[in-house]
Amino acid sequence: PRKAGMERADLLQANGAIFSEQGAALAASAASDLRVVVTGNPANTNAYIAYRNAPGVPRERFTALTRLDQNRAAAQLAAKARCRVGDVTRMTIWGNHSATQYPDAFNARIRGMAADRWIADDAWINFDFIPRVAKRGAEVIAARGLSSAASAANATIEHARDWLRGTPAGDWVSMGVPSDGSYGVPDGLVSSFPVTCAGGDWSIVRGLPLSAFARAKIDASVAELQAEAVEVAALGLLP
Repeated sequence: PRKAGMERADLLQANGAIFSEQGAALAASAASDLRVVVTGNPANTNAYIAYRNAPGVPRERFTALTRLDQNRAAAQLAAKARCRVGDVTRMTIWGNHSATQYPDAFNARIRGMAADRWIADDAWINFDFIPRVAKRGAEVIAARGLSSAASAANATIEHARDWLRGTPAGDWVSMGVPSDGSYGVPDGLVSSFPVTCAGGDWSIVRGLPLSAFARAKIDASVAELQAEAVEVAALGLLP
């Protein structure tokens, strides 16, 4: 588990070997309808390691948890808007489950209105909301000395529920999934996207508008994912 002073990169070598073994074990013995949610950090790259070590298992069966980030982002928007968290929909986390992630207030909705229009404070969004969500994990660790395990467990349950039972009509959720090249994210990288779910499968939401600011944020997070992929390959964790 992550402790005070640790970044996700510090966990790559320690946890990466676990996920290469788990991927191989799943390929050898798991049920044909398995669904995998990776919560252990660095979650995106651990999911990448796992599916790369699971030949014969469709890579779409492997996901990484970014629902905790989504929940944190929705809570921040709701607090600013003085509304219920349930009033916040279409909350997207882009990129890595790390401090480089991009929580997208511009495609989110508050009671059906674009969240940035409702908030009407771009400075707050850019310089308070985004870094607060991105660094919330470290903030929790600094406050209590340990990670937010209960919140992560609850988010994992919500992730699995929506994946298996489907997302509400007109809404989507955030999941770390293997990219198919959408939004310029290189094929195969496990990056967080907006997704809808039906019948136990997920689909990336297409065609969302992205500003130059958003594009730069996403590109920076994807660059971090690419660097992590290079590192785990150098560590011999990929077949």
